Amino acid sequence: MEHDETKCLHSGYTPQNGGPGVMPIFQSTTFRFNSTQEIAAVFDDPTKAHIYSRFTNPTVECVEKKIADLENAKAAMCTTSGQAASLISILNLASSGDRILSSSAIYGGTINLFAVTLKKFGIEVDFIDVDADEKEIQAKIKPNTKAIFGETLSNPSLQIMDIEKFAAVANKNQIPLIVDNTFPTPILCKPIDFGADIVIHSTTKYMDGHALQVGGVIVDSGKFDFNNGKFPDFTQPDESYHGIIYTKDYPDCPYIIKARAQLMRDFGCYPSGMSGFLLNIGLETLALRMERYSKNGLQLAEFLNQHPKVKAVNYPMLKDNKYYHLAQKYLKKGASGVMSITLKGDKDETIKFMDKLKLASKEVHVADIRTCVLHPASSTHRQLTNEQLKACGINPSMVRVSAGLENIDDIIKDFEQALL
Repeated sequence: MEHDETKCLHSGYTPQNGGPGVMPIFQSTTFRFNSTQEIAAVFDDPTKAHIYSRFTNPTVECVEKKIADLENAKAAMCTTSGQAASLISILNLASSGDRILSSSAIYGGTINLFAVTLKKFGIEVDFIDVDADEKEIQAKIKPNTKAIFGETLSNPSLQIMDIEKFAAVANKNQIPLIVDNTFPTPILCKPIDFGADIVIHSTTKYMDGHALQVGGVIVDSGKFDFNNGKFPDFTQPDESYHGIIYTKDYPDCPYIIKARAQLMRDFGCYPSGMSGFLLNIGLETLALRMERYSKNGLQLAEFLNQHPKVKAVNYPMLKDNKYYHLAQKYLKKGASGVMSITLKGDKDETIKFMDKLKLASKEVHVADIRTCVLHPASSTHRQLTNEQLKACGINPSMVRVSAGLENIDDIIKDFEQALL
């Protein structure tokens, strides 16, 4: 299968003769075997069969295969949240005493995970401007830096990462590039095609699309060579799993096998069969939805960009946007439905605008099937003073907007009446 629309429907699960046409739900914690020897064989080789739903499940496995196919990757592993995917993607490479280099243009929750929580694990994270040139990026690399991390389209600042630029530095230093591809999804951008080694997603967002459940996924390109002396955990026997040598025993995708056999085994942040089934429902329409999200997003952004009460619109597909040239390179099919707008009024007037919206939902979410809005200054950042808001780049008159799948005329009319 070559096209995403077809992969969304058919990858991952193939009905057998007389079998169910829809991917079945294996809502079971455990799986039975005919002999003790067969169970032992799975403990020697974790890819041999399903044994316990703390780290593998047949329904979720079908979804993992579909996502890997969409990303042009070798393998994938689902998690119970995007944060869990971020955490495991790093812990699979780095341990106490190591460092990670991350773009500063990433989700606030990930910044906290990196700057505060990982520090408690003894892992230091250095941050760098996403617009830094290769020399500046290289200057941040230390001998113990084990990976570079960034977001294709950052949440919520909507800055675009020049993936090829960061990949060039990662390759030079023989470390993997991890890219969070949540907002574009593989429909709008495939980071592996531009040099990324590992891709992660918060499937909670566009992949699910319906605000049904929290989830995440880690995708392994299978292209990174861990036999370079920098990653002994991949090239030496893992005594916690009967002496497995990941690069030797699983040369096609050692990264994801280690993540599952070692970290998912220990952390247990794996989704249930029902969660996998619900995620697959979202994936089946992902290609169609991303096209409509992007179309609605651009039309709404263009409308708001011309409105006399709107001071600024941050959306990469607008020609006056700082990242328009990178959008033409990495987001040729669109930039999703997420944008931020800044009104000309003050904080109180912005709140009045929010409350006047009728169709758009006011919620702490983004990438929903329905149009939704959030006023950061009165919600996620409400504890900050105006001076503090300014320091962290949050304008009191800024609204985050996520265009949904409603008819664009209805969406625009709703914003138009709220701006009166």
